[in-house]
Amino acid sequence: MRKHMTAAALTAATALVLAACGSAEPGDTGDGGDGGDGGGETLTIGIKYDQPGLGLQKGADYVGFDVDVARYVADKLGYGEDQLEFVEAVSANRETMLQNGDVDMIFATYSITDDRKEVVEFAGPYFVAGQDLLVAANDDSITGPEDLEGKNLCSVTGSTSAERIKEEYAEGVELVERPGYSECVSALASGAVDAVTTDDIILAGLAAAQEDPTTFKVVGNPFSEENYGVGLPQGSTDLCEEINTAITEMIEDGTWEELVATHTDGTGYVANEELNPPEPDACA
Repeated sequence: MRKHMTAAALTAATALVLAACGSAEPGDTGDGGDGGDGGGETLTIGIKYDQPGLGLQKGADYVGFDVDVARYVADKLGYGEDQLEFVEAVSANRETMLQNGDVDMIFATYSITDDRKEVVEFAGPYFVAGQDLLVAANDDSITGPEDLEGKNLCSVTGSTSAERIKEEYAEGVELVERPGYSECVSALASGAVDAVTTDDIILAGLAAAQEDPTTFKVVGNPFSEENYGVGLPQGSTDLCEEINTAITEMIEDGTWEELVATHTDGTGYVANEELNPPEPDACA
């Protein structure tokens, strides 16, 4: 009996050792080079599924600026395309997904704020957006939020961006809510509203998604600053530094500029040159 128990114990111990040797944190690929096999691990990345130009699910594929930045960073961490798993990261659930270990990282127009930094860690920023306005291409009457007095402004239900304009720039603006930005764009196309508001690169992505990308234009007068970061679980300092190195390389080798141009093609959009390309912050 004692011999059988000893053998069983050794077998169990060996299994535990092998399991420990096989485990790895995201970024600890063990292959020593870019574009490797990621040590056999899968990297789970949270993205938006419904933001044209940034994070959009198209059948079995995922496209957009955020998605391509995620792919670039993952490659630098040593993960091949077949090791990436993209999952939807709804804005309200992002912190919970990171805290519960549902994702390894999030690229989803995730603005870095002090409140969020209390519960998650951020790498980046990899882009600095600003709240702006989308209007008809032939509308020269709206050049900033102050021009919205007496006009109809659309934003998504629950967003604070339109309220901010009403409180700070145009008290007489009429606010119109829609369940999604695609519905706001449809209202703009029909003339039911005069403008749509959210972050400038999101607006550019919406314009680029039209059959004719010159139908609308981003006013180009941003009035806020939103630093898009890579959401990570707390305590991911080493991984944060690896991601920041990848972001810096992406900017220096010209890929960042190419991706911005690709996903806003035809709209005339230009990223705010005073804020972009950004310099990643030091990791905590």
